[in-house]
Amino acid sequence: MAVPAAVMLAIGLWGLDRGGMWGDEGVTFLVGRRTVPQIWRLLHGMDAVHGLYYLVMHVVLAVHPGEVVLRLPSVCGAAVTAGLVAALGVRLARPRVGLWAGLVYAVTPLTGHYAQEGRSYAIVSAGVAGATLLLEPAVRGRARPGWWWRYGGLLALTSLLHELVVLVLCAHAATLALARVPRAVWRGWLRAAALVGAVLLPLVWVSQRQSGQVSWLVVPGWDKVEQLVRDFAAGPAGAVFWICVALVAVGATARRTAVVALPLLVLPPTILISVSQYRPLFHERYVLYALAGAPLLAAAGLDRVVTFLARWRPAGHRPGYGRLGTLTGVLAVTAAFVQCLPLYRQDRSPAHRPENLAAVAAVAARDIRPGDPVLYLPSTWRLTALTYPKGFREARDIALTESGARSGTLSGLETTPRELRRRLAGLRRLWVVADSRMLRSGRRPGDPTDRVKLAAVEEHFTVREKYVSGRVAFCLYVRRPAPAAAAPPVRSRTPGTATPAPTRQPRPAPG
Repeated sequence: MAVPAAVMLAIGLWGLDRGGMWGDEGVTFLVGRRTVPQIWRLLHGMDAVHGLYYLVMHVVLAVHPGEVVLRLPSVCGAAVTAGLVAALGVRLARPRVGLWAGLVYAVTPLTGHYAQEGRSYAIVSAGVAGATLLLEPAVRGRARPGWWWRYGGLLALTSLLHELVVLVLCAHAATLALARVPRAVWRGWLRAAALVGAVLLPLVWVSQRQSGQVSWLVVPGWDKVEQLVRDFAAGPAGAVFWICVALVAVGATARRTAVVALPLLVLPPTILISVSQYRPLFHERYVLYALAGAPLLAAAGLDRVVTFLARWRPAGHRPGYGRLGTLTGVLAVTAAFVQCLPLYRQDRSPAHRPENLAAVAAVAARDIRPGDPVLYLPSTWRLTALTYPKGFREARDIALTESGARSGTLSGLETTPRELRRRLAGLRRLWVVADSRMLRSGRRPGDPTDRVKLAAVEEHFTVREKYVSGRVAFCLYVRRPAPAAAAPPVRSRTPGTATPAPTRQPRPAPG
């Protein structure tokens, strides 16, 4: 357990300070720094599914509000999961299977990705792995009555971190069915499952009213299934991928390991993808905990291969072949890690996340003049300024009427469309922090105030400067000149591209 956990910890700490948070991490950072009453009030309107995680992060960020501290719980969660996967391998097979399984889990790129996310998914994986380890004695018929309360309590607590953990109950039920456990075991498990359901039902009821927050999800097709298989099999298609797939297939024949690992690996993603054909809810991070099944099967498959090869060794060499086989497996995992190094390096780049809010704030700090008006389109991208306020301290937020903390919202309350038109009427220049996809596609926002913003910048302003970081665009708009005058060209900047500084014109009074 210790070696895989240490390896996962080292991989998680490597490059942990990327130099910028992206949108979801910014939400964690912003909400976690509010008071407990403010967090509780926010959860009535949004993100109830992450409520417990935000309360945990409130305690963590009280130590030091920074990007590294924000991600440390996920690093620790991933390290704990690697150790628990190793413990499962030892229980289900033998020590070397546990060692290999824990190491394979630690070096899988998808694990490393979420180990460095300031979100709950790596911690959720640790909870599910722990509950699966608690289930293992029941598979062998050794579970005691008090054991089920520990199992149910841990799974209930984990489900409060993310409600889709409930799908693991289906995997565990399949495990008990495949193991053909007696009725007494089923009765204990059903009591534990009822406890999970009783704890989770209030959260499900609240989160159903907030279902609009996942309206961006789409119906998953075969491309999503293929991508999930690649992510779970230690990287993109290549030698490592196909070897892992082959070992998983061989490991599925190891019955004692397969009855636990195979349902965990297959059922939660399959159920969620199937449900998402009617109501889109699928994202790989929601079933990240299922990944633990793949290393267990791969390690069991490698053990079968090594055991088979050992039979062909001369009888006098067999006593030392066990140690040689263990070392061979460790070297194979190391080789897989080395082949995936480019993926790890890429993942530690801020450009590999959907956006870099720190980069946007740095451009804002450099270019915004004192008193310059700024508009957020939609209002949720005010998150950029709330996460990195120093970059926008010289700006004037012309739409905001009440802060998020005081109003019980994430990004605050804005003025009415009529009042916003009046405020925009006299402006000659305007900074806009916008969803880059909205500016490109021309789709209309649902909020009336956001529709006024978009209409105003399209009809009365033209872009003078633009900086894009993934989903966020930071633009300077100037009022359209008279028809006879020609508009200056747009200077577009993207991360990593140097742009000559413009010639500064005499500054007009702030609009």
